[in-house]
Amino acid sequence: MTAAVSPLILAAPHPAALTAARRAAERGGNAVDAALAAAAALTVVYPHQCSLGGDLIALVHAPGGSVRAVVSAGAAAQAVDVEALRAAGRRMPAQGPQTVTVPGVVAGWAALADAHGTPGALADALRDAAELAEGGATVSAGLARAIRERVPQIAADPGLTALLTGPDGAPLDEGDPLPQPQLAAVLRILADDPSSFYRGAVAEALANGLRRAGSSLTAGDLAAHQAESVEPLTLDVAGTRWWAAPPPSQGASLLAVLETAACAAKSSEPERTSVLADRCQDASAARDLLLADPLGPLPVDLDGLLRPAPLAGARPPEPSFRPAGDTVAITAVDASGLAVSLIQSVYQTFGSGICDPETGIVLHNRGSAFSLLPGHPALIGPGLRPPHTLCPVLGRSAELLLAAGCQGGRAQPQILAQTVPDLMDPAADPIAVLDRPRWVIGARDIGHETQTLLAEPGSVPANADAFPSVVPVVVAPGRTDLAGHTQAVRLSATGQLDGASDPRADGGTILEGSTP
Repeated sequence: MTAAVSPLILAAPHPAALTAARRAAERGGNAVDAALAAAAALTVVYPHQCSLGGDLIALVHAPGGSVRAVVSAGAAAQAVDVEALRAAGRRMPAQGPQTVTVPGVVAGWAALADAHGTPGALADALRDAAELAEGGATVSAGLARAIRERVPQIAADPGLTALLTGPDGAPLDEGDPLPQPQLAAVLRILADDPSSFYRGAVAEALANGLRRAGSSLTAGDLAAHQAESVEPLTLDVAGTRWWAAPPPSQGASLLAVLETAACAAKSSEPERTSVLADRCQDASAARDLLLADPLGPLPVDLDGLLRPAPLAGARPPEPSFRPAGDTVAITAVDASGLAVSLIQSVYQTFGSGICDPETGIVLHNRGSAFSLLPGHPALIGPGLRPPHTLCPVLGRSAELLLAAGCQGGRAQPQILAQTVPDLMDPAADPIAVLDRPRWVIGARDIGHETQTLLAEPGSVPANADAFPSVVPVVVAPGRTDLAGHTQAVRLSATGQLDGASDPRADGGTILEGSTP
């Protein structure tokens, strides 16, 4: 018998995630149950963007109005050899075994389920994901693009080769089957005991695989991990309260640019875009200089992140490689006012470039975001967490509750600042807002050697005099994944549910139950 469905809406970037969420809702699950079901499915069908071997950061708005941040970002190994890393180069490697930090996704799921989920819902979701991994998944358009772009990387790793090439040795293409029997077995174990990922059979197998791959992470490092439930950062501006995750998330950078977006809302379009673009550069530079683990030896300059100093033409720090921002955002809200913005990620496409053959788990390269500079707040060290791009957001006004998040790496604050303020207008059409062209500013992180504004057609004024950008402007030929995949859902004060999934992704929304 199908359980009564409480009205809820969810947005996610893949049809399999929507199917999983719908099953959770039909079993009587709430917004968090549906989001966790979608998240588990995405680790099967989107291995280029998220996996059991990645991290998770989420924000949850409880029906009573309180908000908590769940930060499940893993740490570097206790045995990390900083001097050996410095001897190998000035910067952290972009990928490889030394970039793997403890994966936090599974602990994050368990923390969300324990605090807000329906008993048994996470286990059901993991069993559904196991069935999908056993033989029900196929290669999506987004995964096919990632495979084509990473053929040499895939060929260099036996685990990725086994996962992403067919029986004939050719790379998988859109529509091809994506069987993952090893991952299915792991998901079934986790359905019975999620803690096994950190202290049990899965942890033992994963620790052995990490050692064989050349990582210094151990079973002890896995066992030490715990998801945090912490107070989020807040910003009150223009009648809206915004919530973002605290460090090591870049949530403070998001709030900095949201404040500017609100202040410039009544300016002309060219002026508004120019002011916001400048502020995004300031916030990005401050993040690169200041963002670190608050559990580390140096205090995090939170005020410097929330109120970034103007660059005033100075050259901002530049990443040493292109972190492509491969991440998935899932957002859900139900009629009770329970809302979640959940983001999970392997960081770059296929993370560290390592898939553990025994477990089928793709391992992230989040450790590449550490610094090797002496005295830098984000200097890598035993048991420390790297700066994090994952940046969920919640907004609430007297008229509306919004949960939003996006893929986009370092540019997530920029992408959200161009979308979420307008989504707080109850009259705005979420589909139209996410369909609008956007821009991002970066350097190597968006494929340019110097700071550049990459614009989708129509996102910035064509007349250079009307838009005096301080950095070169390059207009993309059309929509680009670099402009992010935003997922957004809303609950109005009258009980109306709506939302949208970014047209740049492969997904959509589900609306379960009846709404006024």
